[in-house]
Amino acid sequence: MTSIDVAKLAEVSQSAVSRTFTPGASVSDATRERVMAAASELGYRPNALARAMISGRSRLIAILVAYLENQFYPVVLEKLSRALQADGYQVLLFMTDPGGQDEVVRRILQYQVQGILMASATMSSNLANECAETGIPVVMLNRYVANTSASSVTSDNIEGGRMVADFLVRAGHKRIAYIAGIEDSSTNRDREAGFYSGLADHGLVVSGRSVGNYTFEGAALATRELFSRSVKPDAIFVANDHMAFAVMDVIRSELGLRIPEDVSIIGYDNVPEASWNAYGLTTVEQHPEEMARTAIKILLEQVENRTVAKRAAILPAKLIVRSSARTPD
Repeated sequence: MTSIDVAKLAEVSQSAVSRTFTPGASVSDATRERVMAAASELGYRPNALARAMISGRSRLIAILVAYLENQFYPVVLEKLSRALQADGYQVLLFMTDPGGQDEVVRRILQYQVQGILMASATMSSNLANECAETGIPVVMLNRYVANTSASSVTSDNIEGGRMVADFLVRAGHKRIAYIAGIEDSSTNRDREAGFYSGLADHGLVVSGRSVGNYTFEGAALATRELFSRSVKPDAIFVANDHMAFAVMDVIRSELGLRIPEDVSIIGYDNVPEASWNAYGLTTVEQHPEEMARTAIKILLEQVENRTVAKRAAILPAKLIVRSSARTPD
């Protein structure tokens, strides 16, 4: 069944049928009722793909995610999806392995999407520029890549790291270690740089460093490594909450130490589980709703204007104090 069949049965024009099934289009209540009754009788459903081919606007937005183990990203994904659907866009979700993003993006472009949102993932500068040349805006969440046309939305990771260092030093800690995420990610680089800068402001340097690669298992191994050394930390800044939970489990269950009496732990993200009594994690907050809202605003402005213009939004970071770290006097 086609819209022509519906129009004949409802005794209206084909354009009236089209307006009835177009969100926000002007159509009288009487016409809408007749069209919907005819469509129901005929079993008609509008073909969104055919409409996209005619209009040249698919109203499809691709979201590319490298991993969802970190509890921050499922929350962001929900906020993005709901907000885009409310604006009349549909979401295509693509998963990728670290290092395989460029291949997946090339596959995404075959779906005639109008924009790409990337969470926990990056792309090469060449591919980002290729997307720009074809008029497809790209916005990265919680990541950025220099020297590309891709826009980005991040928290102030440098300031967040600096706040952690200041908090721990003022609480009396001297042997402060750091557990890194993925080494070459912008989030890790900036959080670590701010952390080291904050320690330097107090005349200190990091007492130990290990790498968890933003994984639960990696963070557990990194914790065991730090405490196998002769100089053991009395505080640890962990590059995200997902890893911090593993750190706390190892310290309590395997090492028999108390948090925060023996070791203070601070994470980054403020995922929902951080507030659970089992963890009570002191952490730097990234607000997923504000991050999603900002990313969508940047993306849809470019989609609607059919232009690609790089923008970088840096949202404020906020330290959320709970029970996993000693507090300054």
